[in-house]
Amino acid sequence: MIRLDNIEVRFGNFVALQNINMDIKEGEFFTFLGPSGCGKTTTLRTITGFVKPSHGVVSVNEKDITNLEIEKRNIGMVFQSYALFPTMTVYENIAFGLRVKKLPKEEIDLKVKDMAGKVDLDDIQLARKVSELSGGQQQRVAIARALVNSPAIICLDEPLSNLDAKLRVQLRNELKELQRKFGITTIYVTHDQEEALTLSDRIAVFNKGVIEQIGPPDDIYNRSASEFVCNFIGDINKLSRGFLERSGAGNFNEIDLNKNCYLRLERLHVNNDSLGKITADAKVENYEYYGMYIKYTLDSQGELLRVMDRNSGNPLYDIGSTVKVSFDPSCVMQY
Repeated sequence: MIRLDNIEVRFGNFVALQNINMDIKEGEFFTFLGPSGCGKTTTLRTITGFVKPSHGVVSVNEKDITNLEIEKRNIGMVFQSYALFPTMTVYENIAFGLRVKKLPKEEIDLKVKDMAGKVDLDDIQLARKVSELSGGQQQRVAIARALVNSPAIICLDEPLSNLDAKLRVQLRNELKELQRKFGITTIYVTHDQEEALTLSDRIAVFNKGVIEQIGPPDDIYNRSASEFVCNFIGDINKLSRGFLERSGAGNFNEIDLNKNCYLRLERLHVNNDSLGKITADAKVENYEYYGMYIKYTLDSQGELLRVMDRNSGNPLYDIGSTVKVSFDPSCVMQY
């Protein structure tokens, strides 16, 4: 559906994007993930037409849109700030694009009310000024305004970043449900790993203007293609060569001691040898209780290991107590 071929974007002498290639499928929820300044928003703005690439081709359904005007691309956009008109009512905000197209009043009214219903905005809210709404309601208005024009694609640039943590989770779930309901091709920009992993069909991980990896969340997390992705996604332990040698990990063909070795927190197990072929003694330095799991910090002869242990209901391991930590060599990621 959306294809980027060898996209390069320059701002003067600065190369913001280099050799960007991707193919986004119709109906897919596709996320651009990465730290600030990595190029994800620039890529989004290249697709929508706000940025012109210095090299490469942007195409939709095999049609070259690289130099097509923004308003002719049939792409809906939800900005980080929502970019709503605060003095207008919710109804007027949603209707704005339809009025620009000079559609008949009756058709506008029908489309606005139909779209408002789909995003759970009632008649009372439609009559209110946008400035009177909560952050979550404003987000729904922004999405409704983007969707009411029946775009083939919707792009969302960090749409949840201005909301508190609880509301972010609630609206994240609502956003995914809306996307499923409409079946619209969605490009989502975020620096939040949890958001990306829970929402996406596929993720492109950006770093310094290049794409490190494209794949489904499971591949990004469990089969990170590069050391950057491995470190950027979730918590992880970097295992020293000394620890690997002491624990006997070097005896396993799966592990190359000459490489940098990493292990996810939940792949380490405390006092459960049956879950790992490699074992080592350790002392409990600290723990954090989260309810569903406990995050332990262990010291194994100077090697600090963080472990995410599922809460089985058994008593916690006391600080200072000795435990045995184990892991499977096949779970070690190496670069």
